This record gives sequence, structure tokens and C-alpha cells, in this order.
Amino acid sequence: MARLKTAVLISGRGTNMQALIDYCATSDAAAEISLILSNVPDVPGLDRAAEANIPSITVDHKLYTDRESFEEAMTQTLEDHGIQLICLAGFMRLLTNTFVDHWRDRLINIHPSLLPAFKGLDTHERVLAEGVRFTGCTVHYVRAEMDAGPIIVQAAVPILPDDDPESLAMRVLVAEHRCYPHALSLIADGKTRIVDEKVMIDEAEAPGIAFLNPID
Repeated sequence: MARLKTAVLISGRGTNMQALIDYCATSDAAAEISLILSNVPDVPGLDRAAEANIPSITVDHKLYTDRESFEEAMTQTLEDHGIQLICLAGFMRLLTNTFVDHWRDRLINIHPSLLPAFKGLDTHERVLAEGVRFTGCTVHYVRAEMDAGPIIVQAAVPILPDDDPESLAMRVLVAEHRCYPHALSLIADGKTRIVDEKVMIDEAEAPGIAFLNPID
């Protein structure tokens, strides 16, 4: 059976990309990373792609006069490689409605909060400022609104009393590295369906207990 041809879009280190590469390197993976696309030249993520022998291309947004022409170049590159699914992994460009609609239900993203809470930037600082007891990460299908779309997988991470934004970000990142490959595997295995803008997952189970924070 042919594996799902997947592209990962990056702008920097590519740590979530590496988690996806590692998953796709396993013998039972139903997806393959066929292309790494960066909008920034010479970022560390491109070195990771080279180490994994995955084709990579830079489509430098600075070389285009507007977002539309930049995205047209990306779409042409992705289609030339037969890409069936796109994973955004630290891709630091806002996407137009045209691009999102073209790749509808074939474009996913990971965000470091329990969406729909704490959309946008400076997530961990805002989480700590609000004093919530749990945060986490979310993998979702992308829609035109920022950090919105049907949710595929979430992971909850407790806030610790001595957390600062850096320590919290590191623990959430560990959860991201588990969530993103899991979400990709669900899609590649054909287990996800979008019904009324909610993701239905075949044979899925959910935790049956409540988690408390703090505990004594």
C-alpha cells in the first residue's frame, strides 16, 4: 500500500519536523516525508532534512512581492512533488484564505496550547499570567482563522509551581513531539473523518479519569 506523501513546512529548527521524520522511519508508518519546504534559507531544519536524506527546497518569501505569489510558488512546488498532506511545523508565515482553501483538509498544524484557548503568540507567558493549572498542545486541521480548525489530537501538561515560560515550553515541546506523529499516523491510517467541523476518529479511546492539579 502506498504511503501518504507528506510535506513539512518549516521556518527554523525543525524539532517537530524531526519527530515526524522519526515516526515515518518506522516500519509500520503509513506516511512518508517526501519534502521539506522552508521559507527561510539555511535554517537548522534543512540540515536535519539532509541528514535524513529527505529532499528539501527553500521558497524564500522575501523574493516575492506579495503573499499570493509566494504561496503560488509553494503550491506549485508541493504539487510537483505529489504532496497529499502538509504539516506546518514552526512555519512562521500567515497563510491566505486562498492557500488554506486550496489545501483544505490536507493541511494540519500544531499549536502549543489547548485550543481554542490561548491562540496566537507568547502562549506560555499568557498561560502563566492567567494562572491556569493545565496547558498543553493541539494538532488541528487548518482553517482561515488563526489557530482554528477541527481538532485531531490534544495533550495536557500540568503547570508546576516554579514554572517559567522556558521550563513550561520545554515540557510542552515534549508533548508536541508525541502528539504530532500520533496525529499524522491517524490520518495516514485512514482513521480520521471530519463531520460538521469535528474530527471523528475510528477505534479511538479516551482517558477515563480526571486529572487534578494541584494534589496534596
